[in-house]
Amino acid sequence: MPTIALKEMDRVELINLKRLAHILRGLNAVEVETLEILLDEDASKTIAQSLKEVQAGERIPIDEW
Repeated sequence: MPTIALKEMDRVELINLKRLAHILRGLNAVEVETLEILLDEDASKTIAQSLKEVQAGERIPIDEW
């Protein structure tokens, strides 16, 4: 039984929480907001869709919104 647990541990990516906390504390307001957007699945999908539309020439000029 212990060997199964060890094999599963090999698949798990370990995170150094102290290092992560240090990195997060070092972010400025813009970087925190960017991280929040990247972690928000709906926001990421909206941005990806908007990029596809711009690349396809389907953009709408801001004065026509």
